[in-house]
Amino acid sequence: MMESLQATNDTDNCWVDVMRPEGTGPLAGWYQLQSITNVGGGEWVADRIRSADGKVQPVRLSSLASRSRSIVLFTHEAAWVQLRVVSGEGVAARSGLKFRRIGRVRAFAVMLEMIGVHAAGGVRAALGAAGDFIRTAIVYGVSAGAEGLHACYRMVIGEGAPVELHPAQVWRLRRRAWWPRSDRLLLTPIAQLVAKASPLGGVTWEATTGKPRFGITRMDGSAPILKAGWYRLTGRLTASTGRIVAPCFYLNYATGKAQPLPVQIRVHEPGVDGRVDMSIRFTHDVSALRFDPSTGPARFTIGGFQLRRMGRPEWMSRLLAGLCDEDGRRDWPAIVASATDMSRLAAQGRLRSAGELLAERYIETSQRHAGSYAAWVRKYDTLSVADREAMTSRGQALAVDGPKISLLVPVYQTPERWLRSCLDSVLAQAYPNWELCIADDASPSPHVREVLEEYQRRDARIRVRLRKDNGHISEASNTALDMACGDYVGLLDHDDELRPHALLEVVEAIVARPGLELIYSDEDKIDEAGRRFQPYFKPEWNPDLLLSQNYVCHFTVIRTLLARNVGGFRKGFEGSQDHDLILRCSREIQPWQIHHVPRVLYHWRAIAGSTALERKSKDYASSAGVCAVREYVRGIAPHASVDELPHGHYRVRWPVPQPAPKVSLIIPTRDRVGLLRTCVESLLAKTGYPNFELVVVDNQSYELDALAYLDELRSRERVKVLKYDAPFNYSAINNWAAAHCDGELLCMLNNDIEAINGDWLDEMAGFACRPDIGAVGAMLYYPDDSIQHAGVILGLGGVANHAYCHQPADFPGHGARALVAQNLSAVTGACLLVRREVFEQVGGLDERLRITFNDIDFCLRVREAGYRNAWTPFATLYHHESASRGADDTLEKVARFRREVALMRERWSTILDNDPAYNPNLSIDIADTASQLAFPPRQSRWVGG
Repeated sequence: MMESLQATNDTDNCWVDVMRPEGTGPLAGWYQLQSITNVGGGEWVADRIRSADGKVQPVRLSSLASRSRSIVLFTHEAAWVQLRVVSGEGVAARSGLKFRRIGRVRAFAVMLEMIGVHAAGGVRAALGAAGDFIRTAIVYGVSAGAEGLHACYRMVIGEGAPVELHPAQVWRLRRRAWWPRSDRLLLTPIAQLVAKASPLGGVTWEATTGKPRFGITRMDGSAPILKAGWYRLTGRLTASTGRIVAPCFYLNYATGKAQPLPVQIRVHEPGVDGRVDMSIRFTHDVSALRFDPSTGPARFTIGGFQLRRMGRPEWMSRLLAGLCDEDGRRDWPAIVASATDMSRLAAQGRLRSAGELLAERYIETSQRHAGSYAAWVRKYDTLSVADREAMTSRGQALAVDGPKISLLVPVYQTPERWLRSCLDSVLAQAYPNWELCIADDASPSPHVREVLEEYQRRDARIRVRLRKDNGHISEASNTALDMACGDYVGLLDHDDELRPHALLEVVEAIVARPGLELIYSDEDKIDEAGRRFQPYFKPEWNPDLLLSQNYVCHFTVIRTLLARNVGGFRKGFEGSQDHDLILRCSREIQPWQIHHVPRVLYHWRAIAGSTALERKSKDYASSAGVCAVREYVRGIAPHASVDELPHGHYRVRWPVPQPAPKVSLIIPTRDRVGLLRTCVESLLAKTGYPNFELVVVDNQSYELDALAYLDELRSRERVKVLKYDAPFNYSAINNWAAAHCDGELLCMLNNDIEAINGDWLDEMAGFACRPDIGAVGAMLYYPDDSIQHAGVILGLGGVANHAYCHQPADFPGHGARALVAQNLSAVTGACLLVRREVFEQVGGLDERLRITFNDIDFCLRVREAGYRNAWTPFATLYHHESASRGADDTLEKVARFRREVALMRERWSTILDNDPAYNPNLSIDIADTASQLAFPPRQSRWVGG
């Protein structure tokens, strides 16, 4: 049946109402819009049509084109429809438009005709679209084929406008059905996606940034989107440009409970052919579903996706076969053990328990495998042949004017296998302008000399000097340094390996910033079988961390003149001679002349007796490290002391000036007398610092026992009680209190803090009194002795969050950083010490940030003013975490939180996304506070690539 509609009055000089004669909108179905040439003499052009449900479809209509027409589809009856006129007047369009309902076959024919007229491929494009329609109709039905054809048509006539929908198929297998029923899901681009029409038909998607997103709904709009159960996801996700990186589902479950963050399910990255095939478990019905196809820019196609619900026999067999070890190989012992346990449970009639056991083991091994360093290396740090070729081309181009790098290799009794591996790694460098300066420290084994002479004959860039006497590693390193003719020297141990792009990455950094004096990279370890493990993803320049451990270590490159000017490698520091050299070099240069390359460029050989295998393998190395740090510290703080810690790292005890400066401990409070009493009494009883006062700020307490305790405190020695009679604003309270006390040092302290030992304030004050230090933070524990705060990681969860939250008290952290003092970008305001002069210089806390992030903002402004913030694990306190303030669980509080997040993102987005005290290879997912690996890293794969 054909049903004509008519255009009515012009509504806003842009949109024209299109109505049925009875004054209602169109029914569901296919419609053809056709212009009538020059009716009434008006000229007009229209490009969009919209309906009451908010859907917008492109059209191509003009009064200047003979029989200009377009096809639109309404899936539901619409209350009203409007046509957008972009040129001319609505009154002309009103009299020159014919809008009628047509049959499906006619709609298909018109769409194919229009694709042939307007698409770049002409008739070929129309034939391709027709082929896609037929294939889809055969497999999924005519309705699905029609949706695909309509999507292609809209892209062609919409001139590249984003397409509203693209269907994917969902098959849900019913165990009692003879044929699986098919329900369609629609993928709707909701962010950072543009649809492009293929010349041969079909859809190509372009992700414009690293956060492309599809919303997923049922075709009929029903809920839930998916029922709980195990599903098999199959299909192809193929990139034509760029690369598919870390595709993910994000979903909400229909549990009836608040879910503040969506559940993330990682999708396996497609293989070379784009194929994806994996098992996914939804533990509850899915109420909202989103698909992020990649975390990087790419142009890609999505083809043949099916999400099919599996019956118990199928998913159990797939899960059992999918048990893998950390290297991704099928784990047969685990498969046999699981099959045995399942058989035992099934024999007892506990089939459900058998399934749960298998699911638990599958998820555990999948997560271990997916999150392991071996998986990370396979996905993001394995060089392909094409990568190597591209790097070689870049290296050859740079070598024309690039600096020469002299690699210093002291050699002594190196096993032949490892010596050859070391030398081969140098020969494999993509950057060719290097020389290898080898100093053999009188090795008694003849194979060492034979191998060195062999390699010297093979390449003129390899130079060897055979020392007559054994002088240990410092003297041998100085011999190599004397041989160096390059602009920079690189430090390479005789049994370690460089990555093929190590020198290339360093030289590209030097060319980009010619003033660099010291460059260092990330590193990992490699065992005798060539397996990589235990990476150290390092921060940017972090001088206090360097006093706690030689975090710079491998791979280090230093300007040759600087290394010679500071005296080279010093005898007596053997085992930590590199650490000593780096410390002395850092004293002579500015922080901007030091650069970190956040990529693994060095493999540290982990064999028996090596410090790579265990920090305590060479006791003399730790002792020499203490001496190096002690000598460095003596030059800046003569009364400081340095201790060696049981785990092989170091602790610097910074002295407090005498007489000790006064510290004002500012404690805002409201009621909750139990918390306040514990806080105050523990501070007064345990704090050993000689000169402090408690400034308790009463913010509208009204409970009688709290008021009584505050009255009692007014008469106590070292305690001052102030009354702040205004709504709670953490920033305003602390700013006001700072102006009403006289301490040279100000300590912001929550009323739910409890002192543990007596030297916590001495430790923090030692840092805070240093002229280069701004804010100082402490190690805070929950009452169960798990970590509550070990510093702050910027970007974690969006803005910032605490590092190592809920980890055990002795948790070492990545690179053992939770065990040592260091510089961090920010620390929590729950226990923050700062000199008054610094506090006033940056204007105190920002009172627009009433509740959250005011401490982070303060620390970042302190850092911006030129100070370094510090965190020490040797000042320990308990934190009951905002127990008196309550949770952000009202609409007003949620709105306030969102405003504060927006302010932080607007002000600090650059540093929040790139914390200099963290590393882009480590995760900022809110669940990964223990510095897990980032899947994927937050950087391009290779510089320049």
